Amino acid sequence: MIRKFIKWFIIPSQKPIVEDVDLYAKIVELENRIANLECENIETSNCLYELSNHIDAVDARIDILSVEAFTKNV
Repeated sequence: MIRKFIKWFIIPSQKPIVEDVDLYAKIVELENRIANLECENIETSNCLYELSNHIDAVDARIDILSVEAFTKNV
């Protein structure tokens, strides 16, 4: 069993060590993807801030209405 492992570990792989890959094209592609993700992140953050502001406004309005309801009953 150990011999099989040693033989498997030592024999050269059938796959080529260096593949034909255009690294520059991959780097450009990744930079474009990063730029798109950054833009989407900004848009998402803006939407979250808007939603937070709307929720705060509704919360304030609910507080005003609840105070008005108590003052009318008194």
